[in-house]
Amino acid sequence: MLERIEHRACFGGWQDVYRHRSRAVDGDMRFAIYLPPQAEHQKVPVLYWLSGLTCTEQNFITKAGAQRYAAEHGLALVVCDTSPRGDNVADDAAYDLGQGAGFYVNATVSPWSQHYRMYDYVVHELPALVEQSFPVTNKRAISGHSMGGHGALTIALKNPGRYSSVSAFSPIVAPSRVPWGEKALTTYLGSDRETWRAYDATELVKLTHEKGANEKIPMLIEQGDADEFLRTQLKPELLQAAAEAAGYPLELRMRTGYDHSYYFVASFIGDHVAYHAAALRT
Repeated sequence: MLERIEHRACFGGWQDVYRHRSRAVDGDMRFAIYLPPQAEHQKVPVLYWLSGLTCTEQNFITKAGAQRYAAEHGLALVVCDTSPRGDNVADDAAYDLGQGAGFYVNATVSPWSQHYRMYDYVVHELPALVEQSFPVTNKRAISGHSMGGHGALTIALKNPGRYSSVSAFSPIVAPSRVPWGEKALTTYLGSDRETWRAYDATELVKLTHEKGANEKIPMLIEQGDADEFLRTQLKPELLQAAAEAAGYPLELRMRTGYDHSYYFVASFIGDHVAYHAAALRT
């Protein structure tokens, strides 16, 4: 049962926020959906957006300015929260773990495993709900920022048939090899690093190559060279090297002077919406 809790006119369409009970995370979840003016007359494809550490659905819909471009290209935008939430949901005092920091995995370690199944929520439950409830098609693309960029890349790499394209801003491309990722993956999945490969974009590209998989999804990465986390947490060169070795289609755009903020996202989100719109038309 969907409960609409926000409804605002925006660039000829509607920016709404809904709350619903999620089976995947065993609790209430919120998501935002922007329906462009074209949705009044026909079904439209969907670009899913995954946000980063500490964010909710509000960060993207209020700071990125993506609705203007979605209206221009006739895309719906769907933005979910970054974790399950509530008094009964496990949490941590640190900003990079627990509520607001779900890392888009299916946790296997207690107490996190009870609710932290964001992978299932994003890949299966949310699209099924959106496609059942709104005038959208089953053509999907996915994007995200920072932790959400990690989520978008890993989800697309694991499910190439579900998405026409993937992009990311400042993504954590190799969580198995940086502090943010090592902390989260150890907490949510345990200490067996082999299990981490399923949620590591760099490792997934390597696995695709090892298995000789032919289905490859185009990837676009936007990265600012003044990002304070570039050398310690993000390391896009690791994914770039893996993609080159595997012959995987990756475009990495380094942007001079840009940092990790939504000022960066807002500066280039129009390019990304156009990129996904082109892929969704094919």
